[in-house]
Amino acid sequence: MNLIHGDCLKILRTLEEKSFDLVVTSPPYNLGINYSQFEDTAPRTKFLSWCKSWARQLKRVLADDGSFFLNIGATPSNPLLPHQLILALTDGKKPLFTLQNTFHWVKSISVKTTDDELLSVGHFKPINSDRYVNDCHEYVFHLTKTGSIPLDRRAAGVPYQHKSNISRWQHTGGQDLRCRGNTWFIPYQTIRYRMKDRPHPASFPPALVEQCIKLHGKGCETRLLDPFLGIGSSALAAKFQKIAHFTGIEIDQEYLASARLRLEKEAISKTSL
Repeated sequence: MNLIHGDCLKILRTLEEKSFDLVVTSPPYNLGINYSQFEDTAPRTKFLSWCKSWARQLKRVLADDGSFFLNIGATPSNPLLPHQLILALTDGKKPLFTLQNTFHWVKSISVKTTDDELLSVGHFKPINSDRYVNDCHEYVFHLTKTGSIPLDRRAAGVPYQHKSNISRWQHTGGQDLRCRGNTWFIPYQTIRYRMKDRPHPASFPPALVEQCIKLHGKGCETRLLDPFLGIGSSALAAKFQKIAHFTGIEIDQEYLASARLRLEKEAISKTSL
């Protein structure tokens, strides 16, 4: 694994053209999040221009059949950011990317079962407001160069609840596994101490990245890049999926140190089994 300290704009320019199959990342949201060393309050036009700059470099280093999964969230009082960003990357006479799929990362949900039992699962940050409801989801935009990149839809699939559908839908090939769809319920793991266990204000779970790896369909041969590594969730996902070729870039030395520590702890836990 190659974990690099530095500004992703500078580092990306040094990487070889078309040297990655898959990019999964979550940039700063420009919503005033309290990062350790990044000022997350730029004017919106300046922020979008900055995003287009690193996105150009991602397009350059991404293989022609590659996928770029972009995780971005919003706040109830500032709901347009994800849409403004995706338009900046896909709109105009010479768009950088084509939006091929839009996924909804659901962090918490309440559902009523067929037995009329109400289940509430997952984690969310409560909003103290009489205007807005709790925000329990974020977007994951799947971007490609052409909009026609094949995916392994069932690699990240789920079994049928009603088994009669196995034979009814021929695209499953008789297997009890269907496409999961574009709504992903992926909760955070429960932690005891925020600053110790998750010292980053906007990280995603490794399982989110694993879902993207499976869907892209190249398995352990995947060449994976995360230009905003944070505390290393994508590096852990690469390790869980046995990916040897992983590169992560992080500007904050403290976050990078946390990423290395998480990988070391994972390695120790595996060797102690």
